[in-house]
Parts: sequence; structure tokens; C-alpha cells
Amino acid sequence: MKKKKTWKRFLHFSSAALAAGLIFTSAAPAEAAFWGASNELLHDPTMIKEGSSWYALGTGLTEERGLRVLKSSDAKNWTVQKSIFTTPLSWWSNYVPNYGQNQWAPDIQYYNGKYWLYYSVSSFGSNTSAIGLASSTSISSGSWKDEGLVIRSTSSNNYNAIDPELTFDKDGNPWLAFGSFWSGIKLTKLDKSTMKPTGSLYSIAARPNNGGALEAPTLTYQNGYYYLMVSFDKCCDGVNSTYKIAYGRSKNITGPYLDKSGKSMLEGGGTILDSGNDQWKGPGGQDIVNGNILVRHAYDANDNGIPKLLINDLNWSSGWPSY
Repeated sequence: MKKKKTWKRFLHFSSAALAAGLIFTSAAPAEAAFWGASNELLHDPTMIKEGSSWYALGTGLTEERGLRVLKSSDAKNWTVQKSIFTTPLSWWSNYVPNYGQNQWAPDIQYYNGKYWLYYSVSSFGSNTSAIGLASSTSISSGSWKDEGLVIRSTSSNNYNAIDPELTFDKDGNPWLAFGSFWSGIKLTKLDKSTMKPTGSLYSIAARPNNGGALEAPTLTYQNGYYYLMVSFDKCCDGVNSTYKIAYGRSKNITGPYLDKSGKSMLEGGGTILDSGNDQWKGPGGQDIVNGNILVRHAYDANDNGIPKLLINDLNWSSGWPSY
């Protein structure tokens, strides 16, 4: 099985490796604005605004501990802030003995007076993984309360407990989606007080005929439908990454999610939203902010394949997402 996530190859690529990168094309409609790309490195982004400041969080670097944090006043020019979890939490090793130095793929949302931060603890290629939770009343304070384990997976499970995504149904109830490779994307309802799972685990997307190559779910409710986005194929290989963003929709948060052709996302369905272009390779690890902003990373072929944060407005006028 695959996954996840290493930074070892992100910073140094030869010109030959750049030349070997796959070329994709993607056209953005004029009505959906491209905000720009971050000047700082970021992978698996999630973004939120507190007061007049934007914060973007992502997978930590190999040489750093914890989760990477960027801050901006205009969502265009970013500065690096102190990482979250510079000191590892003691309970991580109880569930993931060989976890990596950096944590992965966070998701942040504001709910009931607090910022809730979900994150992944794992090691590359393993589904012995855990999703943890921290909370804060202020991002700018840099102070986070450890809320402990949310859900875990082991080698005996057919799923991988990484890439968490906090979302809300049309009635305001919190849910958590997660998953990477193996049997795909899972969804579970959360307790409103603890923000931890209660009830059943649902399967909402899988790629049984493609090596299970999907991960990084994000969900949003728009005009009577729940829309699920996932990342297909291979990340973490710089300009040689084949990551791409796919989507489907459902009347019910638990599915079934169908793409534009009517194919179920449990059977490998998914309409492609973004497969990159000459400069931006392997877009994925996406998040939807406020229902109408798409953030994701892509590898910059004009800057040694460094992964950067890309931001676009999302357009829903057709009943399907476009940018």
C-alpha cells in the first residue's frame, strides 16, 4: 500500500527531473479569480481567517517538527510563523510508534467559539496512523490545547486514519471525513461537545481498480447537494507527481456521491476539476474555505518543483464546481 508524506524530494530537483515532469492543461473561467500562489512552501493546505489575518496551515517540513503555519494580511504575501507541535505529544507513540518528525495534512475550522485543528500522525507507506485534535480560542496566540486522539487505524484495518476534514451538514452538525489509499474515504458523525466520533463509519469514495489511489477529502454543502472533492493518484514527487483533484455530489452527506457522468465515487468515479498546467504540477491536498474558495498545493516547475499554496474562487453556478 501507499502513503504518506515525505518532504525529502521536495526541495532539490535537477533540470533533467524538471524536464521529465508531466504536462497538464487546465483553463480557469474568467469569472473565478485566481488569488495567486504563496511565496512560501506549503503542502496539504488548510486556510482560515481570524480578524484581518489569514492563516494557512500544512504538513511540516522534514527539517521542522510539527505543522507548518503561514500568515498573511492579503492571502498573497505570506510569512512563516512558529510551527504547531514543535514538541511531540507523549501519546502519539502509543498509537504510532514510528511516527515521523513532522505531522501531516491538518484541517482547521471555527465552531462553537473555538478553532478546531485536526491533524495526522503516521509514517510513509503505513496505515498504522492516528488523527489528533487540538483547540484554541485564538490562532494568533499560538496557544493550543491538546484534545487527544480522535480515531486511529492499524495494519488490521482496511483504511488509513489520515487526511482529516471537519465538515458540517445542512443542519449544522459536525462530521469528520478522512482517508488515504486502502479502501478509500470514510465519514463519521462527531459529538458536538467533544468533536470526536459517535456512531457509524461510512465509506463514501474508493478506487478499487486504480490501486486505491485517492485521499485528502474535503466536503461542502451547496444548493441542496453535498460536494466531495478528493485527490487522485500520486503526490509527493515534485514535478513528477500525478496528483489531480476530482469531485462528485450527493443529496445526502453519507452518499452515494456521483460524478457528472453518474458514476459512483465508491466505484472509482470522480470528475476532474484540476490536473495542473505547465507551471503547476500535481495539484491536490485541497480544502474548501467558506464554501467558495479553493486552496490546494501544486509543485512549481518554475521554482525547482517546490510545493506552494494556490488559491482560487470557486464558482457553483452550473451546479458543479469550477474555477
